[in-house]
Amino acid sequence: MPVKRALIIGAGIAGMQAALDIANAGYEVVLVERLPSIGGRMHQLSETFPTLDCAQCILTPRMVEVGHHENIRLYTYSEVESVEGEVGDFRVRIRRHPAYVNWDICTGCGICQEKCPKRVLSTDFERGMGKRKAIYTLSPQAVPNKPVIDAENCIYFQRGKCRVCERFCPTGAIDFEQKESFFEERVGAIIVATGYDLLPLEELGEYGAGQIPDVIDGLAFERLLSASGPTAGKIRRPSDGKEPKTVVFVQCAGSRDPEHHMPYCSKICCMYTAKHAMLYKHRVHDGQAIVFYIDIRSAGKGYEEFVQRAITEDRVLYIRGKVARIYQEDGKVIVRGVDTLSGKQVEVAADMVVLAVAMVPRITTRALAEKLGIEVDEHGFLVEADGNLNPVETNRPGIFLAGAGAGPKDIPETVSQASGAAGKVLSLFSQWE
Repeated sequence: MPVKRALIIGAGIAGMQAALDIANAGYEVVLVERLPSIGGRMHQLSETFPTLDCAQCILTPRMVEVGHHENIRLYTYSEVESVEGEVGDFRVRIRRHPAYVNWDICTGCGICQEKCPKRVLSTDFERGMGKRKAIYTLSPQAVPNKPVIDAENCIYFQRGKCRVCERFCPTGAIDFEQKESFFEERVGAIIVATGYDLLPLEELGEYGAGQIPDVIDGLAFERLLSASGPTAGKIRRPSDGKEPKTVVFVQCAGSRDPEHHMPYCSKICCMYTAKHAMLYKHRVHDGQAIVFYIDIRSAGKGYEEFVQRAITEDRVLYIRGKVARIYQEDGKVIVRGVDTLSGKQVEVAADMVVLAVAMVPRITTRALAEKLGIEVDEHGFLVEADGNLNPVETNRPGIFLAGAGAGPKDIPETVSQASGAAGKVLSLFSQWE
């Protein structure tokens, strides 16, 4: 008898949407997320284009609904170890990493984080813009709101001393002896919603990325814009904390570059760059925002109007041309490029540079695809059975795709594909009745 339960790998906006669609239809869902809490990349955003709606205002209620839904079994800080079987009866082994906190008795009071003496740079969630404790949750809105201990930076794990979190925990939830655990689940269908990463800044050496502290990527700028971010929404450059008066935004940094980086268009960069420039101008009224672009690709409802609003209303200066080099001189970040409309060379002395870096698949996607027996393309993105007629199906029956793990997508397209994948799963389940 086929199993009418679904496994969803990845709990970003795609995974959550698919989980809620299936769970609200009355079927059980097993939702696996590698991070300590759900929300994915959207959890890091400040506002969304083209409406400038607060990302957290949209996302947090959905995160809470997923966390409390009676039909959703949530495995955070976990990864899929192996998958066996076939459509209707997949046997999945899930590995949960040790959090060194007993989440069953932890109340999420936050005292452990408050008392922890060790502060480290938050390189993933805050993109190096802020710090966190060695025991932490990703954000104040984290779901589940239960901390994990970063063993690589914890004083006790590194030196055998401290244990302050254990001493102050009112419920005795700290467990330094906790080991990784394994779970077995049987499901009838699987949705893969693994999301995306950004091309590492270190690979963009021609732009000073990785060497110049005031050259950052788009997600790092999102954290500066966010009211819940390290600067509470104030624009401050990383090197000295001063307000930047001239910010240069460079599009196609690593995208559409077949000779050195990624040959494809990352699809969302034109839009989020316009958003970044617009929000920067809203916060720094006497600031100058300059965008270097190859061409504008704003194909979406209200997208072209949004870009034109940035140019006309917010007076963002758009320069059509590719940036050749970025370097530091006398405390300024020098951006050198060519204005291809006038044919003249351009040199800008900026206070900060924001790179619209290429979207790439998560580094773990290829290994996961091998476990699932599905295909990836030459860049590592998951491959659909047919990009035109079966955009959510894979070469293996019963396994479906959703979100940016299958290629660059904006939020509306991601949500649409997630609901499409959920619809395919529900269609399967209805056939088994």
